[in-house]
Amino acid sequence: MSLTTLATGLRFPEGPVVLPDGSIALVEIEAQVVSRIAPDGTRSIIARPGGGPNGLAAGPNNTLILCNNGGFTWHEEPDILRPSGTAPDYKNGRIEVVDIATGSVRTLYDRCGDVMLKGPNDLQLDGKGGFWFSDLGKVRARDRDHGGVYWAALDGSKIIEAAFPIFGGANGIGISPDGEKLYVAETETGRLWAFDIMGPGHLRKNPWPSTSGGSLLCQFPGYRRLDSLAITAAGNIVVATLVAGEITTVSPAGEILDVVKMPERMPTNICFGGADMRTAYITLSNTGKLVSMPWSEPGLKLPY
Repeated sequence: MSLTTLATGLRFPEGPVVLPDGSIALVEIEAQVVSRIAPDGTRSIIARPGGGPNGLAAGPNNTLILCNNGGFTWHEEPDILRPSGTAPDYKNGRIEVVDIATGSVRTLYDRCGDVMLKGPNDLQLDGKGGFWFSDLGKVRARDRDHGGVYWAALDGSKIIEAAFPIFGGANGIGISPDGEKLYVAETETGRLWAFDIMGPGHLRKNPWPSTSGGSLLCQFPGYRRLDSLAITAAGNIVVATLVAGEITTVSPAGEILDVVKMPERMPTNICFGGADMRTAYITLSNTGKLVSMPWSEPGLKLPY
């Protein structure tokens, strides 16, 4: 493993996005900001959305589309920063649009029909005017929300609840290169689900006993929790794997192809960039680092 450390001192970074100038936009959930890491490692603030900025994706017209989970409480000890509960000022989750040039933030969605969004977590644009996103839910002292999967239009005109419930919390989400499969990582169970995409907001559903309608693609072994994921050009699913501290590559058939060990237990997100899309950018959230490494296959080029 050949890791290059690009930035340190970040406050629970997630959601890395490679910008056209080679810098990396990411969120710092505990600091409640969207940051930019320049190629020389210099950190600057793009926007201050507050709450719990979480998943991030490049959008049209020099914007970023942001999943905001509404906020956490935090536990900190040497070299470990981690979420510990729901923020006391939490009201709801939301999807926001960040203008990179001005830092302005506007809410695109905070509900689906009469149901408020709880903890939007991760997203991928579909290249057809919309995006799929996961809602992890929120954890309280004695209960928790069920997670779910949603589709929404980029222009703010429509949002659809596409799969519910994801009992262990819907987290990483990605679309196959041909646009026909949606992959969803379920955090607490260590399960990776697959759905056939029938159209914007519409997934083919399996009958009971599948609770969400998904097909179980891969059950991760042992005690492993799943976070964000990315898709490769070949269609493999690359999952940030918590507790074990690994980046796990799963084939579209559900076979674990490769496991890359990370230097901490909470590698939360991965994205791809570089001229050949073979540079992986990984957030090590416990220790507040953004790192990069050469990857064995090119990542999928995303919209924008």
